[in-house]
Amino acid sequence: MKRWLLGFIVLVAVTALAACGGKEASTTDTKDIKIGATAGPYTDMVNKAIKPGLEDKGYKVEVVTFSDYVQPNKALSKGDIQANLFQHTIYLETFSKQNDMKLTGLIAVPTAPMGIYSNTYKSLSDVKDGATIAIPNDPTNAARAFNILEDEGFITVDENANPITISEKDITENKKNLKFQPIEAGQLPRSVESADLAAVPGNYALAAKMDLLSALALENMDDQYRNVVAVTTENKDTQLAKDLKAVVKSDEFEKIIDEEFKGFGKPKWMESK
Repeated sequence: MKRWLLGFIVLVAVTALAACGGKEASTTDTKDIKIGATAGPYTDMVNKAIKPGLEDKGYKVEVVTFSDYVQPNKALSKGDIQANLFQHTIYLETFSKQNDMKLTGLIAVPTAPMGIYSNTYKSLSDVKDGATIAIPNDPTNAARAFNILEDEGFITVDENANPITISEKDITENKKNLKFQPIEAGQLPRSVESADLAAVPGNYALAAKMDLLSALALENMDDQYRNVVAVTTENKDTQLAKDLKAVVKSDEFEKIIDEEFKGFGKPKWMESK
């Protein structure tokens, strides 16, 4: 009987220790995180402007760099990373729906805008009638290009058209008779050499070592096109989510953006601070 009682006590003690050990591991895991980003400016933004702030809050942060726009969301959905930064809201919502994932954007961050670049003209006021402009051949980025051209007075768009889905058929007036040349977005930086004008998305401009501030015009970007820090929907109210938002809203974050990410357009919440 004594031997049985001693064995029972040992078993209870071991179970209690295991439970305590599991709890400690869980607590440690919440502070040991991985954040994914695509190679280039957004990996830099995580490393320079987000990681330090989280480390000040006690996190151990590993930045995972991806080379495409598919794996960061797959890794997030599987729990291999705890957050990512590389995509805008429209892409996030579309990707999540198409792949049956529950992902949520926490907060928009400063984002490299699309710009109109030219080696032919020094100013948009110099653009001649019939000039060619290379534009992205995908609907989302093409709409952004047409929005810039409308803002700059080159075209008039049907007032009933959805700004997110504008296409050439929605143009009611082409004041300079511009000729549109749809090109795969990644090739647009090269098109600056051949076309009179080129509408180049910010991420591709930076990848090609182009200076955002050399653009003849920069996009007045809608916040739906600004990149967001994303997490799984089930984690959107966790302490990590709250801390991520706090870091991005900090004065230190904005200072680094102003110093090292010149030309990046700020979201509305930041402009109203």
